[in-house]
Amino acid sequence: MSKIKVIIPCDEANHVCDKTQYNDATLWEKIKLNIHLIYCKACRKYTANNSKLTKTIKKADVECLSTSSKTEMKEKFEKVLKEVSN
Repeated sequence: MSKIKVIIPCDEANHVCDKTQYNDATLWEKIKLNIHLIYCKACRKYTANNSKLTKTIKKADVECLSTSSKTEMKEKFEKVLKEVSN
């Protein structure tokens, strides 16, 4: 019978925290993360900051450029870059 690994190192906890931010973490990963957060102050702070960042980004009303605008901008940039390097 294999051992169930519940204790995880900080780097893995931070990775799971990031995955949780994007709803990619499994239930088992979230359980292990929460156990880790009980005893690790640094990772609790990382998780709190990550949560603040997620909330701020969701609240921000950011408008992105359309794909065609990006393509047009890239073409103009490459044209000017080519002219400058000649």
